[in-house]
Amino acid sequence: MKKLLGCFLLYVLTGFGAEKLPPGELIDLALHKPDSPLFYEALVATVPGAGLKAGTVALSDHGQGLFAIESSRAPQLSIDERSSIPMRKISGSDLLFAVVPLKTGAGHAFYYVIDGKKFGGNTNVPSFGSDSYLKPGVPQGKLSEKTVLTSKIYDGMQSDYWVYTPAQYNPNTPAALMVWNDGQQFINRNSTSIRLLEVIDNLTYEKKLPVIVWVFTMPGIATMPEGTPFYRAVQRAAKTDTQAARNNALRGVEYETVSDQYARFLRDELLPEVQLKYNIRKDGYSRAVGGLSSGAQGAFTAAWKQPDQFSRVLVWVTPFSSSQWQPGVQDGADVYPFMIRKEPKKDLRFWMQDGSDDLENPNGSVPLQNLQVANSLKLKEYDFHFSFGVGGHSPMQGSSEFPDSLAWLWRGYDPAKTQETYAMDEAEKAKPVFRVHIFNRD
Repeated sequence: MKKLLGCFLLYVLTGFGAEKLPPGELIDLALHKPDSPLFYEALVATVPGAGLKAGTVALSDHGQGLFAIESSRAPQLSIDERSSIPMRKISGSDLLFAVVPLKTGAGHAFYYVIDGKKFGGNTNVPSFGSDSYLKPGVPQGKLSEKTVLTSKIYDGMQSDYWVYTPAQYNPNTPAALMVWNDGQQFINRNSTSIRLLEVIDNLTYEKKLPVIVWVFTMPGIATMPEGTPFYRAVQRAAKTDTQAARNNALRGVEYETVSDQYARFLRDELLPEVQLKYNIRKDGYSRAVGGLSSGAQGAFTAAWKQPDQFSRVLVWVTPFSSSQWQPGVQDGADVYPFMIRKEPKKDLRFWMQDGSDDLENPNGSVPLQNLQVANSLKLKEYDFHFSFGVGGHSPMQGSSEFPDSLAWLWRGYDPAKTQETYAMDEAEKAKPVFRVHIFNRD
């Protein structure tokens, strides 16, 4: 079979011009046929030439990373500060490459050193383990068609959503629930950046997750009537009066406003509609909410404002920013470190992820805000986990960690219960608060 596959690939590439290959197939060629014209042609066809010249190309598959650069000078490859990793030159060209084992379930960073200076690189290289690829014999779940919801809470806003049910879902048995904000980016199989559906299928089959109905919701489209309070809030946030600017501003207002409005939208509008077709548990113990970036901020706020509806929270690269702050009128999410420390403890469990290269902008410092929130959760002895890596404002690390983060979030789940008092792990209690080491300045 492998021989036939190789002949077929050679036929495709030489007979009809080189075509793009999936990362796994390209890495396999690099390992087994590095001197073949087949590998050179496939590499050039698969990765952008600009990326090769800039030294930003990195592909990963099942714990193997392929790094490639076009350079007439000898580059030294450094991955996660492991320096001088050997690279192999493709004969007759200025292309150099290396295949390097990468720790799975984590994000990675790399760069080159050319003539003693840093060059190129990327801080957002994922490395997926076996649970992020569909395994033989594991049945796939079912993704619904897109549904459009019109909101009254948001003055006629329209938003799309999808529902995913694992193969083990039985409509006669109430299932747990998890809502994902910015949902469309989570529903594509075989993605190179987010591989959630494969993880759901594997972990549900292996009983590392309960049977969960997964709801993927999108931020709304700014089609609400002019003059309504929500429309005016969107207009204030939009920098230009175009549909695209209003849509982007609406996402920020919807997800980043520190109020119970979005939580009520989920509780009173979206989930009742989903429950018309799916048998879902209504206790907060059996419900989780998640997202990344602004969607993560919306998830955090939804649980913080209504812990009786969502007791489990999974968030990546959460801005915790002042973007919706209005002096004397409305707080921004930058107040969370202090709210957590000073408000009564809520019965919530958190998995957070961020990276040292995340955003710095007028709305705040995302890495420092995440560190502050993590320390606040620790001081209040919340049941939390903070995963802090090398990445930027990207889903790469969070997606690589999906098997671990989801299993951790749902650990100990008992369908016979409707509540649990979450307690900090003893191992976490023994650890100190987070401290910052400045590594890029004197």
